[in-house]
Amino acid sequence: MERPKSDFLKQLKYGLGSHQDKESILLEYEAHIDEILLESSDCSNEDQMMERIILRLGNPAEIADMWKEELSVTPSNMKWLFILLNIVFFGGGSVLTLAHNLYEWKWLTAVWDNLTAVPTLIAFLYMFFWAFLGYEIGKGFGHGGRTLLKKTFLLSLIPNLLLMFLTLFEIIPHSWFAPLLTRTFIIACIIFTIILYPVSWLGYRWGRKASI
Repeated sequence: MERPKSDFLKQLKYGLGSHQDKESILLEYEAHIDEILLESSDCSNEDQMMERIILRLGNPAEIADMWKEELSVTPSNMKWLFILLNIVFFGGGSVLTLAHNLYEWKWLTAVWDNLTAVPTLIAFLYMFFWAFLGYEIGKGFGHGGRTLLKKTFLLSLIPNLLLMFLTLFEIIPHSWFAPLLTRTFIIACIIFTIILYPVSWLGYRWGRKASI
């Protein structure tokens, strides 16, 4: 049953043309076809096997077109979109913190109290943002998104590190973050920051798999 696999990969290779990630794409689809072959002992001939492969993975020509279309998406736009979202997240939090400490508005105090009561939930939502970042890059750029993920992560991390630096060295008064700023919370923030890249990497792997 090697012929259906060979024919599928040959058609895919032809369709990809001079795609920059052609070899890695072919290797990934070859691995998926091997899995299908192992699971398809019920196929009695090569035609049935080819139909099974196409049913599971799609038509080689359509797959090639999908990967070519992927190249038309500008990595730079994707990168700056997520960086902007992260800045908006931190900017919004900074404005909220500043306003809470400068103005005695009851509604703002209520919002602040509710948010500071659920720091763990906020942290997990932020981790979800990073997982989503990785997923979208993996789904949109496949193998070619690995470098993009690293660049986006490093640039997006700047506001995080800046805020941590300003807070640890008390350039921003600790009282502004009461009752959040405890020793436990600071340690938790450091741990969360360390695991952000593994989280985004897992999202990237998931997105890359979903693109197939």
